[in-house]
Amino acid sequence: MTVLFGSNSLSPVKLLNLDHVAIAVHDLDAALVGYRSRYKVDPLYRETVESQGVEEAMIPVGGSFVQLLQPLGPETSVGKFLSKNGEGLHHVAYAVVSIEKALKHLEADGALLIDREPRFGGRGTRIAFVHPGDLGGTLIELVELADG
Repeated sequence: MTVLFGSNSLSPVKLLNLDHVAIAVHDLDAALVGYRSRYKVDPLYRETVESQGVEEAMIPVGGSFVQLLQPLGPETSVGKFLSKNGEGLHHVAYAVVSIEKALKHLEADGALLIDREPRFGGRGTRIAFVHPGDLGGTLIELVELADG
């Protein structure tokens, strides 16, 4: 077997899976109707995450999700994103084994972190964001899944 980059060892920041791709929308109900009509899919989870200032719906796609985000107000981060950019891709989220270890590694490596400590997200997860200016111009979310 040829290893092109790095090694096969499980590093502290090993990306386990594409957890979700988040799309900011103005109207979550309308977006869900569109996904249901066009793609015949329904959300597995729908909840309001006050601490993030969003109502979200998670549509399963294979082993990952499409997350639709509606801001709770114009001054939330997603509300500001929509005002500036309109609807569309907001961030990409990767599942990690240990969010603390991932953040420690990224900080030591000089990553531009939005969060130095994890916070709570939807589905009982712990999350942290890496600034879009760090790598490739895309907001990255790290997700540590809840037990069970």
